[in-house]
Amino acid sequence: MPRTCLRIAALLLGALALCPRTSVSAQSTFDAVTLLNDIRVLSDDALGGRLIGTAGADSAATFLARRFRQAGLRAAPGGWFQLFAVAPEAPAAIQAGIGGATGRNVIGVLPGHDQELRNEIVVVGAHYDHLGPGAFGALDPDSTGHIHNGADDNASGASALIHIARQLARTPPARTVVFIAFSGEEAGLLGSDFYVKHPLFPLTRTYAMVNLDMVGRLRNDRLLVYGSATAAEFPALLDSVNSEAHFNLSYSGDGWGRSDQSSFYGAGLPVLHLFTDLHEDYHRTTDDWEKINADGLGQVANFAARLVRTLADRVAPLTFINAPEPVAAGTTTTSSGYGAYLGTIPDMSGTAHGVRLTGVRAGSPAELGGLRGDDIITRIGEREIDNLQAMTDALRSHQPGDVVEIHVLRGGAEQRLTITLGRRGG
Repeated sequence: MPRTCLRIAALLLGALALCPRTSVSAQSTFDAVTLLNDIRVLSDDALGGRLIGTAGADSAATFLARRFRQAGLRAAPGGWFQLFAVAPEAPAAIQAGIGGATGRNVIGVLPGHDQELRNEIVVVGAHYDHLGPGAFGALDPDSTGHIHNGADDNASGASALIHIARQLARTPPARTVVFIAFSGEEAGLLGSDFYVKHPLFPLTRTYAMVNLDMVGRLRNDRLLVYGSATAAEFPALLDSVNSEAHFNLSYSGDGWGRSDQSSFYGAGLPVLHLFTDLHEDYHRTTDDWEKINADGLGQVANFAARLVRTLADRVAPLTFINAPEPVAAGTTTTSSGYGAYLGTIPDMSGTAHGVRLTGVRAGSPAELGGLRGDDIITRIGEREIDNLQAMTDALRSHQPGDVVEIHVLRGGAEQRLTITLGRRGG
């Protein structure tokens, strides 16, 4: 057997015997240690960064199915895996070089106990794929060919799925809960998009969707929840669940965004996305398991379990609030994947307003247009840029070849630069 295969097999067989040396303390709970063990397996170099369609991603899917079963879930109709192919002509396939790849959504089911409500579904999801060798989507310069392990993005969310399943399986709630570990999120929400187009359980009977993406780096007890404006009842419900957890909770927004809840919101469902915010290791080779806040992840996973149970036991319907998908001026569709390419290297430490740059890539549209390190981007076209997410959304709304005016603060003074956006990899 090849050495890589032996390494993967050893990881899968020994996951529960791991004994983390860092990221937990003597006071850490069993839940924190178990969560971190799962992250260590999923973010190990042997899995190669879990790029959709690779042996490493398939091994991660096998591991997650095994852990779902151990947590007390049943396989979905047709088995643990929902397979889908990436069309060669898809924008994501062209940009990421994954045309013809096969993705695997991992799906486990916890049947509800109530004879009536068990026919309704609460979906809990998290993507498990990442960037592989970093040729597409990486934010660290000159990192192509180096493994991007994605411990926080999103081994943390995938491990939380296992924890939530284990918690709920002890006393199943009224509604059926369907757990989905999605593939292909990084290449444009491919797995979740496929599921909503080919649901194993009717969307008309799906009550709500809860998504966990990047929940492993809790700082200052600050937990973000997007999608609170997708159901009229969500703000009060979140406050109620948080009355026990005592997070510094910030919730806002419609259901559109750069993670898998967006696919479900587009299908007309209330959604929530839990998130512990961006950091300096986002989409970089340095997003490794040693930097996970395991105790914080345990707190977030417990909060998510209470949230899902509250939704699954709630008798009254939710009042869905629809918001149109944002479309950039001059375009007819929103770009899938990562949109137009600028070539900046952001400073993840954050600024009061805008996105500070640590540098720009040589020969990139950013460099050619006059952007440079220490600039703070405050506007791209018609969009105000408050943070990196807003910047990424702005770029995704444009196409390669678009000419945009970018506002920056340089040495405290505002400058306006006209830049022609490029194509990633071009």
